[in-house]
Amino acid sequence: MKRVLLTFFFLVSFIGFSQDTEDSAVEGELNATVINAQNGFPMVSVHVINLNKVVGTITDQDGTFTIPAAVNDTLYFTFLGFKSEKVRVTGDMFKFEGTEVALTELAYALEEVIVRPYQLTGYLEIDVKNLPINNAYQYSISGLQTSYEGGNKSPSAVTKVLGAILNPADLLRNLFGKKPKQMRKLQQMKQDDDIRDLLASKFDRETLTELLQLEKVDIEDILNNCNYSRSFINTANDLQILDAISSCYEEYRVLNRR
Repeated sequence: MKRVLLTFFFLVSFIGFSQDTEDSAVEGELNATVINAQNGFPMVSVHVINLNKVVGTITDQDGTFTIPAAVNDTLYFTFLGFKSEKVRVTGDMFKFEGTEVALTELAYALEEVIVRPYQLTGYLEIDVKNLPINNAYQYSISGLQTSYEGGNKSPSAVTKVLGAILNPADLLRNLFGKKPKQMRKLQQMKQDDDIRDLLASKFDRETLTELLQLEKVDIEDILNNCNYSRSFINTANDLQILDAISSCYEEYRVLNRR
């Protein structure tokens, strides 16, 4: 009786192990459809990103998409006015057709919108004097690849630039040295047109945090220490933020090799 039980448990364990091994080996082109959770209609132009492989695509007129994926990869779905979703890829998604991902519409409470924050008269000479001036001074350092935005006051700007000149390697090493995996994704993100198109339309840093696996505060810390102004950090779209981080990281790599 003991032998029978042992044999039974061995077979069950072996079958389970074989199934796990088979599922984990599944990789290829994944096909699925994105629908509106409220009405079941297919959704067009939804951005789909594989966070593991750092590749993206968009849904077609039928709401369908095809993307390179493997079991346990995470797909990130985003569409304006809908709640972003993360979905873990399973073996069944490859085995069976008809996989659907439902997105839920967000309800926004619209607040009063001020169309004209500045009182304009229509006379250029007068209106130019009333518009705010951006004092985000930029400085270029010979030997480095990008310029530096110093901030709202020139003395502070000069101080930051001098700090970067005196000890740039240590500054950047503290920023990027502890995040090698996240930073290696930067080049992949810059090369994917679908991801770049998505980031160019977003200002909330949500997609960036998912792709880089960083918190918003980490992104701001990187930009602050790379001498980008508060004005740039607050107003730039996600693609501009990506390019800024990437440029700063390339400087780190050059200085680190030296």
